Amino acid sequence: MKYGFIGCGNMGGAIAKALSTKTKDIQIADRSGKGKALAQELGIVYGSNEAIARECDRIFLGVKPHMMAGMLAPLAPILAERKPLLITMAAGLTLSTIEAMAGTRLPVIRIMPNTPTALGKGVIPYCCNDLVDQDVLSHWLEDMSACGLVDPLEERLIDAASALSGSGPAYVYVLLEALSDGAVACGIPRAKAMEYAAMTLVGSAEMFLAGDKHPGALKDAVCSPGGSTIEGLRVLEQHGFRGAVMGCVIAAWRKNQELGKS
Repeated sequence: MKYGFIGCGNMGGAIAKALSTKTKDIQIADRSGKGKALAQELGIVYGSNEAIARECDRIFLGVKPHMMAGMLAPLAPILAERKPLLITMAAGLTLSTIEAMAGTRLPVIRIMPNTPTALGKGVIPYCCNDLVDQDVLSHWLEDMSACGLVDPLEERLIDAASALSGSGPAYVYVLLEALSDGAVACGIPRAKAMEYAAMTLVGSAEMFLAGDKHPGALKDAVCSPGGSTIEGLRVLEQHGFRGAVMGCVIAAWRKNQELGKS
């Protein structure tokens, strides 16, 4: 099966990179022409929207939500004739909305990837409409395994998942930078501070995933009575750390819902 990417920014490029480890039968297209360098890097084809619509069996839609209707409109006759599988990653746009924009009933999968997909460490919740054949879905999931965790989720929860795992890397990078800044303020050289902070985040996440302990229990195991860690946690609580993190996820979720209505 031949894959196509219409729009190949950060998310589309991340998936294309991961998929290219499974197959080179991939074609990409974008408005800016920046995708040419990615195509050359990955050893795949750089083409056009129309060529992808005519030639590819599985087409990733990687354009912004407000650009989706305009991009799909000129391709509608081709899509109506061929009915390829469309895979949308546009925030807020439902399966039925994509069908309406495409102008025909055809198989659609909706995903919400994140940028670590490029390293095969992504989180990709997905849902699909009733026209997606089970054999096609199984084969697609096998190819997408190169991207990381690809997990089924009810469509009503996709916007919330996007606010968590889709937007989450940005929040983690801010935490990484803040931890590093604190260490630099204490005298550790910047490069070492960044490396230590990054490895601490990776190791802590892997420790949670490898076991069955609640994060609270893992946190308690680091906190000695009257020690430095609990003192640091006290400061986080004073500044509303938990509430701020919860709030940023909820704000992103609400924005995703607004995008679907605009």
